[in-house]
Amino acid sequence: MGYNFKMTAKTLFGFEELLANELKQLGALNIQTGLRMVSFEGDNGFMYKANLACRTAIKILKPIHTFKLKNEQELYDGIYKIDWSEYMNEEQTLAIDATVFSDFFTHSKYVSLKSKDAIVDQFRDKKGTRPNVDIDRPDLRINIHINQDECTVSLDSSGASLHQRGYKTATNIAPINEVLAAGLLMLSGWDGQCDFLDPMCGSGTILIEAAMIACNIPANINRYEFAFERWADYDNAMFETIQAALLKKTREFHYKIKGHDIDITAIKKATDNIKNANLDEYIDIEQDDFFDTKKESQGKLHILFNPPYDERIGIKTEEFYEDIGNTLKRNYPGTTAWMITANLEALKFVGLRPSRKIKLFNAKLEAKFVKYEMYSGSR
Repeated sequence: MGYNFKMTAKTLFGFEELLANELKQLGALNIQTGLRMVSFEGDNGFMYKANLACRTAIKILKPIHTFKLKNEQELYDGIYKIDWSEYMNEEQTLAIDATVFSDFFTHSKYVSLKSKDAIVDQFRDKKGTRPNVDIDRPDLRINIHINQDECTVSLDSSGASLHQRGYKTATNIAPINEVLAAGLLMLSGWDGQCDFLDPMCGSGTILIEAAMIACNIPANINRYEFAFERWADYDNAMFETIQAALLKKTREFHYKIKGHDIDITAIKKATDNIKNANLDEYIDIEQDDFFDTKKESQGKLHILFNPPYDERIGIKTEEFYEDIGNTLKRNYPGTTAWMITANLEALKFVGLRPSRKIKLFNAKLEAKFVKYEMYSGSR
């Protein structure tokens, strides 16, 4: 398939080990974890596979050049020295994303602008004309990462963030990110070997990710496009072969995945998204108030949900979280229940002792992912 090269997969805080394990299972080499990232090696085919199959990756980047810098001129010169004609031509479009952790540079947008100037100036000097910028669908998306005095220039093989799976056309207030949902499920130990319930399912993201894990469906099989499909060396035949090989590894699921929500508009949105993901045969949803429900089967049940954090939807948070604890305790014996919330004060009112607490972030909000064991009868 070609030579191996170094890549970097970006992820969310707390998911580094999950992503490293995913990459290991897929066959990556020289895996190393960092903060919100995992570096690894593979060839072009593996890059296609990682984009298609990794549930906890946000981006797959291909570093092409690293250099030292202390000021804006050295940034410009370092970017200008790269032969950009290897990656695009003057008639194509580009976009640049920058991340900056430096005493010398404080504004990522300025770094993007200066880097863009260096690239278009190189084309103008050599060809007499320059490529244009297209923020939405560029032919080449470039990532600039500055850590103190070191600049790493990468090609972004993913394009839009990999949480954009392609199945979600409708969302609610504060929808959960698909990568966050998948990571929560994996942290909770969900493996598709029992019934599953999301009692506050919103637009259905957790349900869909749970079904995809249970059936071993590649995370991004429904996605419209990856950035690498616009690269000069893109091999469509190889991409289709890898896609087909991943789809051959899907498996049947013999339990029930169910979702409730009190809001009928949420149920309609979830129904649409589940249909878009081609998973309606595996997932049942209905309008219901969790506090009026009971466990429906005798067997093991895995609950995972993302309750409201604040009073935007007209809840009194302390009472609401107290009702969550009471409903789990009284109505859901023999159940493992996981819940993520950024309302750390309200969490105290659940009234149950969590057997695990994991610190995560939901967007920029610090959150706790907690596990409650509901035993049948006395422990």
